[in-house]
Amino acid sequence: MLNLKEFEIWFVTGSQHLYGEETLRQVADHSQIIAQSFDKSPTIPVRVVYKPVVKTPDEIYAICQEANVAPNCVGIITWMHTFSPAKMWIRGLSVLKKPLLHLHTQFNRDIPWSSIDMDFMNLNQSAHGDREFGFIMSRMRLNRKIVVGYWEQEDVLAKIADWCRVSVAAYELKTMKVVRFGDNMRQVAVTEGDKVAAEITFGLSVNTHGIGDLVAVINQITDSEIDQLVTEYADTYTLMNSLLKGGAQHGSLRDAAKIELGLRAFMKDGNFSAFTDTFEDLHGMAQLPGIAAQRLMADGYGFAGEGDWKTSAMVRTLKVMAAGLSGGNSFMEDYTYHFDPANPLVLGSHMLEICPSIAADKPTCEIHPLGIGGKADPVRLVFNAPAGPAINVSLIDMGNRFRLLVNEVEAIDVPEALPKLPVARAIWKPMPDMQTGCAAWILAGGAHHTVYSQNLTTDHIEDFADIFGVELVVIDRNTNLRQLKNELRWSESYYR
Repeated sequence: MLNLKEFEIWFVTGSQHLYGEETLRQVADHSQIIAQSFDKSPTIPVRVVYKPVVKTPDEIYAICQEANVAPNCVGIITWMHTFSPAKMWIRGLSVLKKPLLHLHTQFNRDIPWSSIDMDFMNLNQSAHGDREFGFIMSRMRLNRKIVVGYWEQEDVLAKIADWCRVSVAAYELKTMKVVRFGDNMRQVAVTEGDKVAAEITFGLSVNTHGIGDLVAVINQITDSEIDQLVTEYADTYTLMNSLLKGGAQHGSLRDAAKIELGLRAFMKDGNFSAFTDTFEDLHGMAQLPGIAAQRLMADGYGFAGEGDWKTSAMVRTLKVMAAGLSGGNSFMEDYTYHFDPANPLVLGSHMLEICPSIAADKPTCEIHPLGIGGKADPVRLVFNAPAGPAINVSLIDMGNRFRLLVNEVEAIDVPEALPKLPVARAIWKPMPDMQTGCAAWILAGGAHHTVYSQNLTTDHIEDFADIFGVELVVIDRNTNLRQLKNELRWSESYYR
């Protein structure tokens, strides 16, 4: 997984020459203090780099161009300490390709009632300097994040930190390589999509390799490599007796390890960070890659089944966004319902591939028959996900645009034992309630595959949608179906 401290956010303050050198020196000093405080803050996950105060159109244009090509810069924070005439910003903002956060703050928290004079007022003009700057971005129809409040407040730091995480994920997505092993599951609609449009919109590239290419790498794995990984399985998980060394199905565990090692080598050699496969197209493989997909996800790779490259890319994106946070993110599917009127629930799972980063306890490593795919019984990790707030996120292709759909949910502890269900699972209540939440998801065209996140919020996904300029539909505690229908109609008109 990425170390977010490898990435930088630049802190850029706007002013002008009108106020004289002494005022500009104070502006620079104050800006450095804020930037250094952000850089040292344990809340903000990236480096924050102070940049010299910009005072002319040429300086603004130059810093925006520099940010565009700086390899580790994932965005800029702007602040107008004084009044910075917004026409100066037009040329720079018109070429800026990195995300922008507009921090509406001021160096002093309080008004110094007994000593305030016009010198103080001329120096501390954010209250209207930031409004001038905000106007030009609205006039230019530019997406940006706006954070308002005193720069040392925890809620301000938290909002900046969230946006920094999203900016890193957006930066990574723009160079992401997704590999598809084979094609989509036959006749399925929602896992399809326009890969060219996705590359234009998000930057990620999605290309197919035949299963034979992967199998050739799998077949190069040595027995000693398999021995080492099988030992790791035994040390990390609770193995079924039949999978233990000398057990009747230990050979299947070795086959699973061989597949994982081959997949890791293929992904590393091709610089891929996400992948997808389908059980209909795995010729030459002994079994479906169950534990392999689960463990690769746990290490930060994106995955989704049945050729669903959009969800695979989003799994990777959310894992980058959440790097270093407690909890996990996983490929997920709304699998079956509990329609008890007193306690309606969704059981989320998949036939094999749920990421152990969301596990409540130590997973068990098991082997069971799988009724589809026509392969040998696959090895997989089985566990329950814990209770707590979560979100389900779906990226769908609406034909003329991409739509991001979020449903806020409340996961609960699995209420009863599931001794015959041989897959990992999560149980949740969709917001605002079962009937409204499910109807809203279907109205919005949500996929049956999602990314299930325990550590991100709707705010993260909203920032992400803003950075890429894509539609966002949110299903939360306040969702009303009549209102949602109108919002969807309005979106159709907007994007048409």
